[in-house]
Formats: sequence, C-alpha cells, structure tokens
Amino acid sequence: MLGCEGEAVVRRWLTLVTGLLECLCFAGAVFGWASLVFVLKTEGYFSYLCVNTTGVNGTQFLDCSAQDEQFSLIFTIASFMNNFLLLPNGFLFDRFGTMVARLLGISMYTSGALFVAFSSSALSVLLFPALSCISVGGIMFLVTNMQIGNLFGSARSTIITLYNGAFDSSSALFLIIKLLFEAGISLRASFLFLAACCIIHLVRTFLLLPRTHIPYPLPEGYTYGINCGQTKTFSPEQTAAIASVQSEDVTEETPFSKESAEKVATFWECFLSKFFLWHLVWLSVMQLRHYLFIGTLNPMLQRLTQGEPSLVSTYTNAFAVTQLCGVLCAPWNGLIMDRHKGKPRAPGMSEKEADLRASVLSLTLTALQCVLFSICASTPFLPLQYLTFILQVLNRSFLYGGNAAFISIAFPPCHFGKLYGMLMALSAVVALLQYPCFTLVKGVLGGDPLYVSGVTVIRMTR
Repeated sequence: MLGCEGEAVVRRWLTLVTGLLECLCFAGAVFGWASLVFVLKTEGYFSYLCVNTTGVNGTQFLDCSAQDEQFSLIFTIASFMNNFLLLPNGFLFDRFGTMVARLLGISMYTSGALFVAFSSSALSVLLFPALSCISVGGIMFLVTNMQIGNLFGSARSTIITLYNGAFDSSSALFLIIKLLFEAGISLRASFLFLAACCIIHLVRTFLLLPRTHIPYPLPEGYTYGINCGQTKTFSPEQTAAIASVQSEDVTEETPFSKESAEKVATFWECFLSKFFLWHLVWLSVMQLRHYLFIGTLNPMLQRLTQGEPSLVSTYTNAFAVTQLCGVLCAPWNGLIMDRHKGKPRAPGMSEKEADLRASVLSLTLTALQCVLFSICASTPFLPLQYLTFILQVLNRSFLYGGNAAFISIAFPPCHFGKLYGMLMALSAVVALLQYPCFTLVKGVLGGDPLYVSGVTVIRMTR
C-alpha cells in the first residue's frame, strides 16, 4: 500500500489528468459554434427569418441573412458573457475558494445544456440563455483548474498553457455533436448527456480539488482532498506572505507575519500598473479578431463556396478538427515561458524578473501569429482557409495560455482571480464590436469581410 507521501503524488497526478480531461471535453465548447450552427440550421432554428428575394438578374433565392445575424448575435452575447462575468466570478473565486466557484460553474453549465436539450425551432429563443450559461460555466472550469499548475512548480506555466490549450480544443465537442446528429443521434439526446455529466464535475470538486485554493509557491506539507493525514491549507493572505518572503530568498521556515503580507501589492496597484493596462490592449485587439472570425465563419464559407452545402460542411468539419490541436499547440508556449527554470539566474535577478523576461518572446510570437492568421483569413481563396484554420488554433492557444500564465507571473497569486476576471471582462467590452462589424460585413460590404479584417491587421501591427 502507498504511504501518505505516495498517495499525495498519485492524487496530484490524478488531479492534473482529470482536470485536463474536464477542460478538453467541456470547458470551451461554445467556441465550436460554427459546427452547432450547421445542425441548428438543419433543424430549422430561426428559419422563419429566411425570406424569398429577387436577385439583380430576376432570379428568386432564399435570403437567410437575418437568420445568420441572429446566430451571430447569440455567439456575440455568449462570448461576451464568457469574459465579462469572469469579473464577479473572479472575485467569488478569490473570496470563497474553489468549491463555491465550481458549484456555480457546474450549475450554469448544466442549465445551459438543458436549455438546448429542450429547445426547438419553435423555441429558438432558448439558445440565448443556453449558450451564455454553457459559456460562463465552461470558463469557470478553466479558472478553477488552472491553479493545478501550482502543484508542479517548475512546470507551472507549461501546465497553465496546457489547460488553456485543452479549453480551445474542447470547441470540437460541437463537431462531435454534429457528427452524431448526422449519424442519427438527436440534438436533445446529446445535450441531455452533457447535462448528466454534472455528476463527474461534482465528484472532482469534492474529492480532487481543495475547498479554498492551491497556494504558490507550494508550502511544505501542503495537502488537499481526501488523504491519510491531516490537511494543511492556507488562506490567500498567508499564501501571499509566503510568496513574498520566498521571492526575497528567505527560507521556508520564516514564520507568517502581518508585516510580510503588507509587502504584497494591492489589487488596485496591480490593476493600474502599466503591465496590466498594456496587456489589456494587447489581448483585446487579438481577441476581437478571433471572435469576429468564429462568428462570421459560416457566412464566409457560404460566400466562398457559393452556398454548396457539402463544401460548407467539409470546411466546417475541417475547422472543428483543427481545434483539437489546441491542446498540442499551447504547451509549446508554456515551455517558452518556463525555459529558464532550473538555470542559474543572473546576479541580482529575482525569479519573477526572470519569468517576466521569458514572457516577452511568448507575447511577441503570439502577436506575429495573429497578423499571419488575419492575412490568410482576409484572402478570398477557399483552399487557403485550411492554413487559416491551422494558424487560428495555433494563435488562439498561444493567446489565452500566454495570457493566463502572464497574469500568474506578473501579479500576486492572491489577486489572480480578480485580475484575470477584470482583464477578461474589459476585453469582452471591446469584443462587443464584433456584432456591428458583422452587421457591416453583411450589409454595406455585401458579405465580404476583407476591409474589416484589413483594419484589424493594421491595428495589430501598430
């Protein structure tokens, strides 16, 4: 039988693996929206918005632009809620801990799945609360799982980016639902199964995650969950104090004191720092580009394929399959950020300074990827979109993984939930521009997103 130390090692790895599977199978499903739209159109959702129209040459055709706008609005609201509600949820996570945050996330995700399961073409409006609930619940899975990186010190950034990559790859869940639908499995059955999976999430919450938080740096003797010894937990204030004294090369035996806790920067000091504000601008512009691409993918494919259903389905499937690669792409960004671990630091350089230096290459590479992705997406050549899909998933994995890792490096752990939530909430406000951009593309630009994409590229290169 394993001793207490052996049980702790097994528990940590079990926590890591099950958390990865949770993010991979559930967390970011909403970003596979293009696959689900294909199913919803087949089922006749919002079909009453399609009207017969006479073309310039006198031919009759079915104009479904109003239906596309409605689907785009659903995704816009869901993606906005995904980020904006991270602000109150981040405060909730920092204040009340993992268990309370996860119970909220599980209830939201399950409610969203049930809304879709009991929706129909006559109740298409249920998609609005459904996708928003799935979106908010999924991001809470990611936030509560990212702290697992604290259990693996030197590989912390790699694990954080790995979880973000799994979050990106989970968008393929809607592709699986689409394939099952084409094989005869109803939309209702698929989403009832997703709702039933709340049992798995609850088991992880109570058995494999702490009630409060996983501190960083990890104190000696720290345990959590069901174990053979007494659990040793720490409050966020104690965690911050330990991080402060260890960053000054003080031994772990240094006792906790209020003086050490007072050295930690306040939330508002972090929020108003140049690191945070410039990072907010960096994230907002690139996130808007990705949301606009996902929200307009189906209409774009309709235009490039002249409405050929088989080609639209083929390219939609290709996009969804490439999303699976997010979990493979993201860890490379973490390895870039962790590459200095274990190496001797320059004289006078703290570990935090070394981490920040390592993040510069990551952030620069991410911006370059986004420019290349935008250029390909702006080119009206159908076969080139395969390359666009690859660059999009690569860049998205680097973007969100690097974002979370940077916040965990640059600021005190006790403010992670609040700062991460504030960053995502403010970037969500910028992301609301995707809907007027979509309306502009569908209306004035006649379905051609070239000019909107070109403006985004210019903004990213400045």
